[in-house]
Amino acid sequence: MSNRDAGSSTDPVGPTSATAGLSTRNAVIADVVAVLVFALLARMAHNSDELPLSFTGWLDTTWPFLIGTALIWGLLAAGRIHPAPGSAWVIVGATWVVGMLFWALRHSEVPHWSFMIVAAVMLIVLLIGWRIIISRITARR
Repeated sequence: MSNRDAGSSTDPVGPTSATAGLSTRNAVIADVVAVLVFALLARMAHNSDELPLSFTGWLDTTWPFLIGTALIWGLLAAGRIHPAPGSAWVIVGATWVVGMLFWALRHSEVPHWSFMIVAAVMLIVLLIGWRIIISRITARR
């Protein structure tokens, strides 16, 4: 992955761009942190009997969604998908779809629709949310 500077003419910036004006490396890190927070919140919400939270349980919840995030960033880095306004929605979609597919394979059933909706909303809040915050901070400069 390239480590482009914020404001590079080859990378669009803004709250729905892939990087929101950060370097690619920092955007990937921010997405990984967002997915880790997503999984932690999910474990806290659904596993109240598992207190304190186990690290392995957290990773068990995280890995399907991280694979989706890694897959889409890999395609962006390889030039198979080109960063454009709206790329963040592709990242959210890939993270969600791949996460749900691996969840279904692991549990041998389709996730309940309410689980899919909550997961989608939380991923949107976290993955688009950090981009909105960064975009507003950089717009003030």
